[in-house]
Order: sequence, then structure tokens, then C-alpha cells
Amino acid sequence: MKRKRKRILSAVRNKKGMEMVQVAILVAIAVTLGLIFKTQITDFVNDTFGSLSSAKF
Repeated sequence: MKRKRKRILSAVRNKKGMEMVQVAILVAIAVTLGLIFKTQITDFVNDTFGSLSSAKF
């Protein structure tokens, strides 16, 4: 009975750990892409906000 419980708890903990690894990988990819395309992203945001501020509603 105790062994079964330990196996179940171990499986649950491993899944939570895998989720954290997946999140960490996705964050690392997002940061890397942000660093690679920093100037393009900055230009896009500036152009978009410039267009919005110059628009007459």
C-alpha cells in the first residue's frame, strides 16, 4: 500500500517538474527571440504607437 502511494506521488511530482522545465524552455526561447529581433520589435512598436497617436478619432 505504501509503495503504491509513493509511486503515485512520485509520478505527480515528476509531471510538475516537467511542466516547470517546459515553461523554462519557452521563456528561454522567448527571451532569445526578443534579443535577436530587438530592433525590429522596437521599430514595429514605435511605428504602431506613432500611428495611433497621430490618428484622429
